[in-house]
Amino acid sequence: MMLEPSIDSLQEQIKSKYTLVTLSARRARELKQGSAPMVDRPTSHQHVGVALEEIRDGKLDYTYSDEIQSRTETT
Repeated sequence: MMLEPSIDSLQEQIKSKYTLVTLSARRARELKQGSAPMVDRPTSHQHVGVALEEIRDGKLDYTYSDEIQSRTETT
């Protein structure tokens, strides 16, 4: 079974596989809890697939925050 969109194509927008996995998992959890998809007519029937489609279409992105790093540096 092939994953669509492919991980390689998604890494053009988000370079880190770990960030990609975390972002899609968090968004899939939101979708599972009732959040509406940000893409029109998603082709995937699973929440993770819809999240990956949102990333591919540029509807879902992330912002790096130094908040966690600064909390760990002060303790």
